[in-house]
Amino acid sequence: MNMNKPLIKALKHVNFLSGKIGTEAELKKHRKLTEWVGRLGTPKGDVVRTRFRVGKIRCEETKPLFAHDPNYVILYCHGGGYVIGGLDLAGLMSTKLAMATGFTVISFNYRLAPEHAYPAALEDAVNVWEYLTKDMFAADHVLVGGDSAGGNLALCLTQKLAAEGKALPRQLLLFSPWTDMTGTAPAYEEHKKDDPILSGEFVMDAAKAYILDADPTDPRFSPLFGDFANFPPTYIMAGRNGILVDDSIRLKERIEACGSKAVLDIEEKGWHVYPQMPLPMARKAMERLAAHVTKEIYGADHIGGHHGK
Repeated sequence: MNMNKPLIKALKHVNFLSGKIGTEAELKKHRKLTEWVGRLGTPKGDVVRTRFRVGKIRCEETKPLFAHDPNYVILYCHGGGYVIGGLDLAGLMSTKLAMATGFTVISFNYRLAPEHAYPAALEDAVNVWEYLTKDMFAADHVLVGGDSAGGNLALCLTQKLAAEGKALPRQLLLFSPWTDMTGTAPAYEEHKKDDPILSGEFVMDAAKAYILDADPTDPRFSPLFGDFANFPPTYIMAGRNGILVDDSIRLKERIEACGSKAVLDIEEKGWHVYPQMPLPMARKAMERLAAHVTKEIYGADHIGGHHGK
């Protein structure tokens, strides 16, 4: 395993998404740290960020200044275990996605647990989806993205739309998605020392806060166990050393078993949501994503957009 050990050590020291969140003080600390990381890590320039509201939901539009295609939009769901994160954290990956694809990205401040357990976040996602698809964009011109718990939310939103017979997104773009809330995958133990971002303890505390005493195998929370028949094409990006890497591998297998299309991009040196980091491998990851989106949308091999940093 050839990783940057000093960087791993530094990231673990920051304690971004690790440790306990069982008390109000612990949760408050994590929320403050997460927003600080988002503000610090968001690339500067090359986009215009504008905040607005959909009803009571605070949202942000991130529009690229170069190679902008206004015909498509990405609805982005931020990570944070459903318990932390907001527009500042969302801005990090929203900016990178806008610069990589040339599409406007819409992120939103969904309600967080434990104050607002399931289905609050999903309800907010549905409301923003309906806002975008009512008069602004056809569903097949909307891509849905998300990292970690945001990947979970993107999947659950799409499965809910499918179950209700509604039009589905053009495709999904997922970064280390949390697909299985049982916490039983081998990667939790295998990579607990390798993943500098996320810990199993944080994941299980977050799951309890979000679903309370419900069955974690319920597809409403663990979309891995849901239906992927006629599902939109899904691009999954994960790091080999992330504790949720099995969630990505099994998601691809499950989607394909249902007859739908999935692409899995695993970075052997990466970890949980590694594309958010200011590292060469993150820049290369966004270039691969840009090439994938360009080919899927335009049917061409040229790379559009202004690549993320």
